Amino acid sequence: MYRTHTCGELRATHLNQQVTLSGWVQKSRELGGMTFVDVRDRYGITQLVFDLSKNAELAQLARDLGREYVISVSGKVIERQSKNSKMPTGDIEILVSYLTILNKSEVPPFTIEDNSDGGDELRMKYRYLDLRRNPLQKSMELRHNMGIEVRNFLHKEGFFEIETPYLIKSTPEGARDFVVPSRMNANQFYALPQSPQTFKQLLMVAGYDRYFQIVRCFRDEDLRADRQPEFTQIDCEMAFVERDDILNTFEKMTKHLFKTVKNLEFEYEFPKMAYDDAMTFYGSDKPDIRFDMKFVEITHLAKGKGFVVFDSAAYVAGIVATGCAGYSRKETDQLTEFVKKPQIGAKGMVYVKYETDGTFKSSVDKFFDADALKSWANAMEAKPGDLLLILSGDKTQTQKALCELRLEMGERLGLRNKNKFAPLWVVDFPLLEWNEEAHRFFAMHHPFTSPKPEDMDKFDTNPGAIKANAYDLVINGVEIGGGSIRIHDRELQAKMFNALGFTTEEAEDQFGFLLNAFRYGAPPHGGVAFGFDRLVSLFAGFDSIRDVIAFPKNNSGRDVMIDSPSAIANTQLEELFLTLKKPQNLK
Repeated sequence: MYRTHTCGELRATHLNQQVTLSGWVQKSRELGGMTFVDVRDRYGITQLVFDLSKNAELAQLARDLGREYVISVSGKVIERQSKNSKMPTGDIEILVSYLTILNKSEVPPFTIEDNSDGGDELRMKYRYLDLRRNPLQKSMELRHNMGIEVRNFLHKEGFFEIETPYLIKSTPEGARDFVVPSRMNANQFYALPQSPQTFKQLLMVAGYDRYFQIVRCFRDEDLRADRQPEFTQIDCEMAFVERDDILNTFEKMTKHLFKTVKNLEFEYEFPKMAYDDAMTFYGSDKPDIRFDMKFVEITHLAKGKGFVVFDSAAYVAGIVATGCAGYSRKETDQLTEFVKKPQIGAKGMVYVKYETDGTFKSSVDKFFDADALKSWANAMEAKPGDLLLILSGDKTQTQKALCELRLEMGERLGLRNKNKFAPLWVVDFPLLEWNEEAHRFFAMHHPFTSPKPEDMDKFDTNPGAIKANAYDLVINGVEIGGGSIRIHDRELQAKMFNALGFTTEEAEDQFGFLLNAFRYGAPPHGGVAFGFDRLVSLFAGFDSIRDVIAFPKNNSGRDVMIDSPSAIANTQLEELFLTLKKPQNLK
């Protein structure tokens, strides 16, 4: 028997018991004739004691132990003389009578501690060691528990979990597909699914009115902190429902997760915000509403005073930072440099300090007198002691920059507390978005999203004005999930494809299987997909989803642990009827 207990299990109630533990050596230290060794497994840490005066040979063996050696020990549970209240096992220790080394370890390339000295790339290269650290083990435990709770909830709500294929047909809409060559079908390719979208709609046609799947999805797109080439969705679909049926069901699921996993209760309905309002007041379709600081447009008040920056701008708007009139010149200069970063794109920033004595000090005093600045303050509902931060330019670009400035100020002012959660539904998205380069419309969500019923007639007159019967769940500025009511009528689906620039032949070639299914009695249906990785990272308080995925890729899409992607043998290429072409950017 390798163990009678785990390394996190023993307490004062186990005193004088003979026990056997197995695990990894966390650290050891010598104190006179005593050697103390911390042994660790995923359940916790227990201190071992080796007494040189009682067993010199055993004590010497203990002194030779290195970090991450795998050991098994037996001994007596005794009361710890110097108790450690920070450890659950801190009241006891094991007086060891038997030790065996199960496996030795080389010196790890970084310390296996909560706060490791290893950088991201090094820890990803040795991910199996990184996963021994307590923060990641807690992440994996959290992920497991949340998966269990999702399944429990959806099972009780009458959902079936049904698996869908990983090798499917490639379609050009949406993100770039990962493609897989077929050996048995020369010069033809599968794609890995970006989501099970068409399959879950087919399941509705097939009569399975409540489907879900915790499913792996794949997108070949540039990466950032909240993206991975392979990720996990809680994918769901329901038949014979309208929008609010879906919102109510999955708001209930979200509340269930908060209650069972974090012991937090929301005793109110999640607010609903129209997409147009989200863009107008926050410059984002995923606004962080833990704090206010809404945009206020002052274009009509700012123009005509000879300040060419405002006079030439299509849009002038700002935010109010409460109680920040005392900001120094250095601090306002830092904010100006922040918004001028290439990824944010503003050309500059105007500030107005509304002093506590009611006077104004600004970076544009030369052009605007106190009355003009007072009109801005009134419009923005600023109070003495507040700081007004104003940007201008093209409306879309300025709203994007103002959004980043708002989030930066929220961070500086401590308003983005990770232990506070502010969920909302963003609804009524545009159905289509115009791409100037391609000179055509693309689906904002996907081609199967239904338009709002009152906008059906706009397909022929003004497609860009059509609103989608779509919705996103946003928590703390993070899009947790999104979905829509689907098109279930073949004629309406044909109109949608036409608006997207598909010919009849192209639509049939790519989606004929779905269109044909609609011939046989497709029910009204809709669904939602939650980003499971994002949801877990939100609950864990992490900014990156990599910290809640066991084996993630780096920012270049590489698995540096197994060195993938990698070249394959010429014999494999021949079997797949493939020849390689050297990229033009490589010599």
